[in-house]
Amino acid sequence: MKHLLYLIILLAACTPTPKDVQQVDALPPIYPDYCDVTIPVNIAPLNFLLRADGCDAIEVRAEGTDIISPDQPALRLNREGNEAVFDMDEWKELLAWMAQVGMPLRVTVTARIDGQWRQYRPFTWTVTKDSVDPWLTYRLIEPDYEVWNHVEIRQRCVENYDEAPLADYEHQENRCMNCHTFGSQRPDLSMLYVRGPGGGAILNEGGRLRKLDLKADSLISSSVYFGFSPSGRYLCFSTNLIIPAFHSQPRKRLEVFDSKSDVYVADLQEHRMVRSPLTASPHVFETFPTFSPDGKYVYYCAADSVLLPQDVEQLQYALVRIPFDERSGSFGTQVDTIVPSVAVSQQQTKASVCHPRLSPDGRYLLFTVAHYGTFPIWHPEADLQLMDLQTGTIDTLGVVNSAKSDTYHSWSSNSRWFVFASKRDDGLYGKPYFCYIDREGRAHKPFCLPQRYPRFYDNTLKSFNAPELGRGRVPFTPDDVARAMKLEAEKFQ
Repeated sequence: MKHLLYLIILLAACTPTPKDVQQVDALPPIYPDYCDVTIPVNIAPLNFLLRADGCDAIEVRAEGTDIISPDQPALRLNREGNEAVFDMDEWKELLAWMAQVGMPLRVTVTARIDGQWRQYRPFTWTVTKDSVDPWLTYRLIEPDYEVWNHVEIRQRCVENYDEAPLADYEHQENRCMNCHTFGSQRPDLSMLYVRGPGGGAILNEGGRLRKLDLKADSLISSSVYFGFSPSGRYLCFSTNLIIPAFHSQPRKRLEVFDSKSDVYVADLQEHRMVRSPLTASPHVFETFPTFSPDGKYVYYCAADSVLLPQDVEQLQYALVRIPFDERSGSFGTQVDTIVPSVAVSQQQTKASVCHPRLSPDGRYLLFTVAHYGTFPIWHPEADLQLMDLQTGTIDTLGVVNSAKSDTYHSWSSNSRWFVFASKRDDGLYGKPYFCYIDREGRAHKPFCLPQRYPRFYDNTLKSFNAPELGRGRVPFTPDDVARAMKLEAEKFQ
């Protein structure tokens, strides 16, 4: 008993306790920036570090803005160093309680810097009962130019820190792999693409994997960008001849563009291609197709062809749509423009549209805009915009976008959240950010995917590419993909 008492007293004595605290009229310099964000009730702890020279101890208090019950939960953290790492059970209890009562959390950070305790201005975490889909898939890849190595596609549970590979370089002879895309956020319907000799589209249907050869006769390439119809029977996809090239201007690094591209639909049951001259014109570049949630339209991006690469800055994509009939499996006869392109002005108007994604409830259309072209990940001016399809108004999402590239995005199944890839930290490495859209259609300040260790993003040398939200864990492994790659590919006519 004496030994236990001594241990308790020793631990208490070692716990850094603020005293003679100096007030600082500024938000704490924490990383990632989790100040004043809206978070889902099911998110993992927002662990962070305090970027302040000379900091050797930290205290964090997270508690309700009001006291309405003597037993309401709160978080108290005191530790040496500059990292705030929260207990998972206490975190979950706190978020569940705050979401239930509808009360924001006030977070107060106090730090010992060069021997002096300083307390920063508090900030808030607003916890919403609208959960985000619990699983996120992404491709880990070096943010290089034309060289890639050790590519992986991984899945991560955002409710904790569980992570596992779906496909990796070790099982695929270090070949390149395309992004992994869900059908209606369903874990039992998804697809990825393995490049190179013997490659193909790997279709997941409830854990049963099929290898598809989507390059039928007359198609310029196999599938590049794709999306499922609501029923899962049809797959819209683009065929693209992609050309990477270095800029001669030192302020620009790399340009990637299509020399040819068309849009088709594959019938996954009857192994046939659905074609239309309206989506495969030799005078128009068509790309980034996606089905509407009701399956009645295929949205995609289209640009009049220009001489490349010399006129790449005149390559302007509009957002268009064409009807599609799932019963007959056929395109409609008219293409309508939803968001037109405009000529680039001297002010470099963001005039080119790409990556359209519709919210599952059919209310919103989220897309990326850039000055020109079709590969905004290399464009620091690339931003997200949100169209309300009921009113036709477009929100430029000032609270969401940064001065660096903000691109590739996907929706949560409840249409309240979307995730996107942002290079806002250093302009080089992309990271997943989550944004809440409330019931009035207002976007809230986004937050970065939390990690177990706050220094994770400082130490990783991989970029998070093409983040996709899913409702459950994907039921296959890299071994399953490796076995599927040995199958004979199913042909389409």
